[in-house]
Amino acid sequence: MDQNTNKTVLILGANSDVAKESIKQYIKKGFSIMAASRNTDSLRNFVTENHFDSKVAILHFDSADFVSHQKFYDELLVKPHIVVYAAGFLVDNEKALNDFKGAQQMMMVNYMGAVSILNIIATDRSNKDLERIIGLSSLSGVRGRKSNFVYGSTKAAFTTYLAGLRQELASRNIKVNALVIGYIRTKINEGLQLNESLIMEPDYVATFIVNAGDSFTIVPNFKWKMIYFILKILPESLVAKLP
Repeated sequence: MDQNTNKTVLILGANSDVAKESIKQYIKKGFSIMAASRNTDSLRNFVTENHFDSKVAILHFDSADFVSHQKFYDELLVKPHIVVYAAGFLVDNEKALNDFKGAQQMMMVNYMGAVSILNIIATDRSNKDLERIIGLSSLSGVRGRKSNFVYGSTKAAFTTYLAGLRQELASRNIKVNALVIGYIRTKINEGLQLNESLIMEPDYVATFIVNAGDSFTIVPNFKWKMIYFILKILPESLVAKLP
């Protein structure tokens, strides 16, 4: 624990269930946390309930408010050692197809907002402490499928961005990881008809964030790893038959 006592993690989109579990696990490892979200009231309740007041700084951050990102970063009292982009937004594909506002919001939160803030963080060469950037992506972005291709396209773009960012930062010995995640029991998936045997718990997924290693693509859970590799190699004629 001692080796992490002077290290700080910035979690963007910290109000998600997975992000909150990650906060708990990072604190156990000795890190201090900057938890950033639009919903600071919910974060404040979470911090108070878990007695994390001395370990967590709560910040307001709006992924879709691109103009505010530079000011947000400049005003951080401490520049982070680790950055986790956990912000996410989802509307069902039918709504995304018929109402561009939903599609646009997914693009802004899942991809454009990530690129905006992570570009600012990654190009700050004055922060010699930056060690790692972790982005939460999705198996929905592995192949385009008719049930969720609008959402999936935002995650595919994010994964591609992270892959290039990894190459960009390699010379500075900054690691970049993409968590390619399947179904999780979280608020974003409430009401969806999902295969129960494939649903992962937020604390389980959080362990893969907190213990991220050198590999770029991290797929939690053996079943999801198999699905990931199958999706990668399936011919288009078979992908077209998937829901």
